[in-house]
Amino acid sequence: MHRVKLDDIDYKILENLQNNGRITNVELAEKVGITAPPCLRRVRALKEAGYIQGYYGELNAEAMGFGLIIFAMVGLHSQAENDLKAFEARVAEWPLVRETYMLNGEIDFILKIVARDLAQFQKFLTTKLTPAPNVDSVKTSLSIRCAKKLHGVPVGDVE
Repeated sequence: MHRVKLDDIDYKILENLQNNGRITNVELAEKVGITAPPCLRRVRALKEAGYIQGYYGELNAEAMGFGLIIFAMVGLHSQAENDLKAFEARVAEWPLVRETYMLNGEIDFILKIVARDLAQFQKFLTTKLTPAPNVDSVKTSLSIRCAKKLHGVPVGDVE
């Protein structure tokens, strides 16, 4: 993977793809002000350089029956690297956990969990998360509403 020096057109391509991963190459080329063949070459180069990791469809959680979003702050007994990796591997096997971040400070991990209802979450909490090896403490907060949700990263000059 070699790095590509990004220019204004590359930033426009990345921003447009981040906002609409289903945009056609022709539409993308028009939006960034170049013709389709060089646009496609640039997109391929950006992929090869690792700037574009993939494309996905965002599903409506509520329409899929997952109306609850819960954040769980997890403290572990041990923060030895092998124990951290073991916890991460276990969490990777749980479909209800959608995101996992290791933190510094008092909390070791924060998990974003989705559930159909409180009963499903309670079952997950009491049969999987809390009794998992090395888990010392779990504090949870149910999301009331999402005030801002942006995917990816800011593109271009950001202050």
